[in-house]
Amino acid sequence: MLDSELAQHFRNSAVSSMPRAPLNAAIARVVAEDPDLRGMLRHAPRTQQLPVLLLAAVHATLLEMVDSATPHDLVRWYPNLTDDPRPADDRRLPAVFRDFVAQHRGEITGLIGSRQTQTNEVGRSALLLVAFGILDDELGAGTDLAHLDVGASGGLNLLIDRLSYRYVPDPGSPVNRVVTGTDPEGIAVGGPSTVELLVHTRGTVPVPHAIPSIGPRCGIDRHPVDVTDDVEARWLEACVWPDQTDRFDRLKATIALARENPPEILAGDAVESLDPAIERMARSGHVVVTNSWMLNYLPANERARYVAELDRLGSTVDLSWVFLESPGLTPELPWGSAPVDSALTALNLVRWRNGKRAVDHLARCHPHGYWMHWVG
Repeated sequence: MLDSELAQHFRNSAVSSMPRAPLNAAIARVVAEDPDLRGMLRHAPRTQQLPVLLLAAVHATLLEMVDSATPHDLVRWYPNLTDDPRPADDRRLPAVFRDFVAQHRGEITGLIGSRQTQTNEVGRSALLLVAFGILDDELGAGTDLAHLDVGASGGLNLLIDRLSYRYVPDPGSPVNRVVTGTDPEGIAVGGPSTVELLVHTRGTVPVPHAIPSIGPRCGIDRHPVDVTDDVEARWLEACVWPDQTDRFDRLKATIALARENPPEILAGDAVESLDPAIERMARSGHVVVTNSWMLNYLPANERARYVAELDRLGSTVDLSWVFLESPGLTPELPWGSAPVDSALTALNLVRWRNGKRAVDHLARCHPHGYWMHWVG
């Protein structure tokens, strides 16, 4: 990638991340003006030469040494690592950041060359759960859901039934203002659990009364993350923006939960692994395939192959597919009624019953699960 392209990517990253990640934005601005710093991204394959990869590599290196007797002064700017962080616009930050990189350049470039961004965002489970509830009502008692998560990373979204949830209506929504019996504290589902996910809702979201019965579960990922390994878990933590302490804390708590009973994750190709996984899981329940912000990382022809393979499998066995993706980045997917804003994250439910496919567009959502606007 040309140096001018890298510089522009970091400038764009600084602008887009500023609202919720001012520290990442400040660091991105420093890198955008320094060809030596941004040049480190050339250790990654071209498709991974992204600002978030460099930022995660720095974060991971800092996390590894934060518990040491003499952590680097850069830690003082990271809100997730100190109780009283220095402001992102502190004029000392650029010099301290450059000093940290100079001291740890080998570790940082090693991560850039060997890793890829893998944000296993557990907040998305609260969005997927609503679709699971719809399927549970449809299939009736006695039918377990068999959960197959493709692009599972560390498998944290396979823990849907081990988390607790609270869906809080947005009082600004006209629909919510007229629904009788709406509890301003929201509707609690599941638990007790060490991890509670909070979602602000608009519209008549069909919040399930209870967690559906989930039987077998399995993940597929080209590069699975073993959350029982401290180094692997630290990389997942590093991919969370340090400004977003709530996401960082709930990720750590969910990793701890996953370590008690680690989910099964198979290393494999998204398309080629579908057939054997679905055939095995269909013996024990109704298969529900899920994707959440994964398919945008595949080339367009691979997304088309993925949809075609699900269509082929759905012609022989009843199955469901819940995907949480960006319509603008994944036009090959069956979106049904098009979302108003293709840049948003949207939740869709696709069913194959008796060989026929039906598509329902359910909701527009925050990509990390903070809110859900029902349209289904």
